[in-house]
Amino acid sequence: MRKNFGQLAASAGLAALLAGCAATPSVKSTGAMVGASSEAGPVTPERMLARMSLKRKVAQIIMPDIGSITPADVRRYRFGTILNGGNSGPGGDDKAPAREWLALADAFWDASNAPLRGGEPAIPALWATDAVHGHANIIGATVFPHNIALGATGDTDLIRRIGAATAVEIEVTGIDWTFAPTIAVARDDRWGRTYESYSEDPALVARLGAAMVEGLQGRAGDPGFLGVGKVAATAKHFFGDGGTEQGVDQGDVNGDLAELMAIHAAPYPAAIEAGVASVMASFNSINGTKMHGNAPLLTGELRGKLGFGGLVVGDWNGHGQVDGCTNANCPQALLAGLDVYMVPEDWKALHDSLVKQVKSGTIPLARLDEAVLRVLRLKQALGIFDGEVKPSERANGGRWELLGSREHRAIAREAVAKSQVLLKNHGLLPLKPGARIEVAGMAADNIPQQAGGWSVTWQGGGELTADDFPGATSIFDGIARAARDAGGEALLAQDGTSGTAPDVAIVVFGEEPYAEFVGDRKDLAFRDEEGLALLKAYRARGIPTVAVFLSGRPLWVNRELNAADAFVAAWLPGSEGAGVADVLFGHRPATGRLSFSWPAGCDGAPLNGAEGALFPLGFGLGLGDEVRLSPLDETCDALTADSGAVWFAAGRLGAQVQAVADNAVLPDLRGTGNGITATGVDRKAQEDARRIAFAPGAQITLSGPKSAAGWRIAYQVNERPKAPVTVTAGGKAFNITQALSVAEGKGWREMVLTSTCLGEVGDRLTFSSKGRFGIEISEISRDERSEAAECSF
Repeated sequence: MRKNFGQLAASAGLAALLAGCAATPSVKSTGAMVGASSEAGPVTPERMLARMSLKRKVAQIIMPDIGSITPADVRRYRFGTILNGGNSGPGGDDKAPAREWLALADAFWDASNAPLRGGEPAIPALWATDAVHGHANIIGATVFPHNIALGATGDTDLIRRIGAATAVEIEVTGIDWTFAPTIAVARDDRWGRTYESYSEDPALVARLGAAMVEGLQGRAGDPGFLGVGKVAATAKHFFGDGGTEQGVDQGDVNGDLAELMAIHAAPYPAAIEAGVASVMASFNSINGTKMHGNAPLLTGELRGKLGFGGLVVGDWNGHGQVDGCTNANCPQALLAGLDVYMVPEDWKALHDSLVKQVKSGTIPLARLDEAVLRVLRLKQALGIFDGEVKPSERANGGRWELLGSREHRAIAREAVAKSQVLLKNHGLLPLKPGARIEVAGMAADNIPQQAGGWSVTWQGGGELTADDFPGATSIFDGIARAARDAGGEALLAQDGTSGTAPDVAIVVFGEEPYAEFVGDRKDLAFRDEEGLALLKAYRARGIPTVAVFLSGRPLWVNRELNAADAFVAAWLPGSEGAGVADVLFGHRPATGRLSFSWPAGCDGAPLNGAEGALFPLGFGLGLGDEVRLSPLDETCDALTADSGAVWFAAGRLGAQVQAVADNAVLPDLRGTGNGITATGVDRKAQEDARRIAFAPGAQITLSGPKSAAGWRIAYQVNERPKAPVTVTAGGKAFNITQALSVAEGKGWREMVLTSTCLGEVGDRLTFSSKGRFGIEISEISRDERSEAAECSF
């Protein structure tokens, strides 16, 4: 059982313990547990450290992904920490049942806890996960609204309850630690992670971030702090992730350091005061220096001025982006202040290089020991040295009734209702009892879309269906039940052609799911016109309409605002869509208020205040407010820009592009079908490229907007083809076997395909291979400049 942490730490919280400032009394452990007392006295992290070999110390600061290790690897190396990435699951199945997650947690526990020779301590590994809006990697878990929606609630008590419910569901599956909350202050809504931010207002982010830390861990100094029903939290990403230029993920943040910290580091003191266990270093650069190698900020500011004594963990191969580093070799990060390397796949090579660097003196042994002690102290705080048993034998381990429980879903539904922001209401809401309602839009009965990214899979959406969210309620389901209870009825007519004449129509539409960097945009124009067409069609029939807009950020939707009689910003509500209906029908008041300024223009220039905003920070109508919205300007130059030039980039197909292997559609160029297997690989960012494996005789076709332009394709070949490979654009097949053979082992190259070699170009491109073959692709684009160019490889 986890110890009563209140007996260990004063109100200063976890940071004091991790810094070695708190007392560390021991409770006798059982079996091979490392915390057993000896004649020399109780076992402390310091005593354990003294008994560890260099290789075991290094293993404590390496965090591999479950997709690249086995329990046998854990037993051999004794990693200190383990993670599951957004697309990782037990046995390579990111949809694995919850029982398999717990079984793997037990296997890792047993492997890391097996006795070692020579008196060296066996130290259980910690497993960390990205539970960023509930334990949403797990099928059947409660999926809470994303942070942008929670920011609209402004309710710290609600956020604490969400954190507490999430911690319990994490414990059910045997995991100890979450990489949450994100306390970024998003200042450019073009950033693909905007929905992970509570607000553009640093003060609001600080309040809600600290509340989430307290919900996940308990209140520092209270008896239950980090006890049963609690997990270690992570404040991320230090710092500046929400301030990159033009909202480019992992990009540059430039300016006066004090001014930058006043905005982007402002939420960290509150999180540290709340006792946050760990801080994650950010991918971005500050004034040209990557954070993972930035000693003045990681050590000087975070540890020095802000007084953080806890553990600093890296992000996905973030150390590999530091100048002079690779994923497998980066002493600079440890020297700068990183304590744990998140190295999903290159863990073996990194382990070898770190051992050599400590032996050579490149890394002082004292710096390694400091990092290892922080890992051990976190484990001590979680009770792992205090008689803690394997995950399935803990108080909440395997209590499946707690996963997606009725109580947790009730909290999530409350959060959905409190997050709804009413932007327009010309006397239509709340809906009248007895109304005949038509609900339209592809998002109306679409749980994956309303859940957004980081839901079962990393990017969310795609091939996910309602079956992957058992127990969840779609927005339409919630409306239908509320209508029946009010003496009316609701009919689902996704395309708006039911043939009936309803009293009112509700149109649900919005962004497709995405996660980091895939969601980056060049502007804020909402281009998908499905919802707009439905709203206009209902208006032409004289039927009043309510627009329910799903998005991970404010977007330019002036056309939709003009076409609707009422407009609700519903954000990404998660698994409990009934919370939307609670506000539409007046069962709960409309209390949501914008935590981000809403743009009047579509160019995407950062707002961060009232100037240039259609609706300012804090705006939101009540159901009884009588405010008429004047017609809005619908001009937007961005809508006329060429949207068909990019066919594949940043891990996502263009909006009008489709990939098909014979008859099998591959969403975002990922999946299997008819001899083709397309999987995500890293080039410049996580899974921003694809490895396409061909079985003999397989082919894959990409189709998109018709153009006379040629194609430019960024690619690399690691193993030359053993049989002919051809490409065609609908005309003659062009044999590219020799060109690909020459490209073998040469790294990333550019392929230019034009009518010169293809005979014609147009709206499709097909690759075929007569033998087994693999190619990696990171970008595909149409380029007018290459229309008459020679083909090249």
